[in-house]
Amino acid sequence: MPVDNLQNTSHRFSDVAEEPCIMLAPIEGFNIQPLVALEKATEPLHNIVPRLQTFVHVAKQRAKHPADGLSVDESASIALYTMEWEPHTESLYYILNQTLRNEDRK
Repeated sequence: MPVDNLQNTSHRFSDVAEEPCIMLAPIEGFNIQPLVALEKATEPLHNIVPRLQTFVHVAKQRAKHPADGLSVDESASIALYTMEWEPHTESLYYILNQTLRNEDRK
């Protein structure tokens, strides 16, 4: 991989500098929420994450035959989290990680 590409993707491997300097309380209650289709689960994020519907569709298409006993939605959700769009700051993983680092994570 060319050096330029390594520098352009280094944010994917280590973003320790972005970590808050304070201990944040754990997020609770998410584990009691019912499982729903990926499209429904991501509806509240459409105004926050640009082009999310397009990437949900792509992730679902790529996850038609998931391994390890995962459902299509479970497999697609993992794929969606790992996808990167341009610019990377508009990617789901980036926005989610930034939000989880905020003191007010509602």
